[in-house]
Amino acid sequence: MLTAPHIRASQGNFDPKVFLGRAEPGRAIERYSRNQKIFSQGDVAGSVFFIQKGKVKVTVLSEHGKEAVVGIFSEGQFFGEACLEGVAMRTTTSHAMEDCLITSITKQAMLAALTSEPKFATFFIAYLVSRNSRIEDDLIDQLFNSSERRLARLLLLLANFGEDGGAQPIAINLSQETLAEMIGTTRSRVSFFMNQFRKKGYIDYNGKIEVHRSLLDAVLRDKPQIRQDE
Repeated sequence: MLTAPHIRASQGNFDPKVFLGRAEPGRAIERYSRNQKIFSQGDVAGSVFFIQKGKVKVTVLSEHGKEAVVGIFSEGQFFGEACLEGVAMRTTTSHAMEDCLITSITKQAMLAALTSEPKFATFFIAYLVSRNSRIEDDLIDQLFNSSERRLARLLLLLANFGEDGGAQPIAINLSQETLAEMIGTTRSRVSFFMNQFRKKGYIDYNGKIEVHRSLLDAVLRDKPQIRQDE
């Protein structure tokens, strides 16, 4: 599971949303409606995507037909950048989780921008370094933490706590099945922990999830530890 990192929207006078918000040769701005597919596993990989608005879910389908969520990406984040490393075919499928505004940049245009725009290159490298660190954290989380703690961490990451203070609850539109896939457990466990989190005031949950600061405080105190599993 990957919840991609957020890098500050601007560095000095450079704003990636402005830079990537202009349609130019090799760069297109497209709108996607909720559940609309952006690319499919097996498609030719020739573009990088930058989310101007909305959230995107990335999944992978095994040869046995089992689907798993491998990433959730939101405003200000990139996905599909493996093509820059020479990956020829998409290894995942992406869908818009809500109405999205996305900039697609061809591989050639992206490489040209990284060469001609040093500030953009600095921003993109910082994003990749932060993302790599997040992947390592996710692996440690899967190896050593209980499913309850993994769920708490996932909710905090999806709510972007720690970004610009992160004091306000942020709504997340995700099913319990998706959350279970992302932390490697069952939907029944997720349902149990979500109910306990709600009773303790860590979240509000009624179709949407509202994550509160108290969940972060509980995790920092090495809680919630509602029940030790695994």
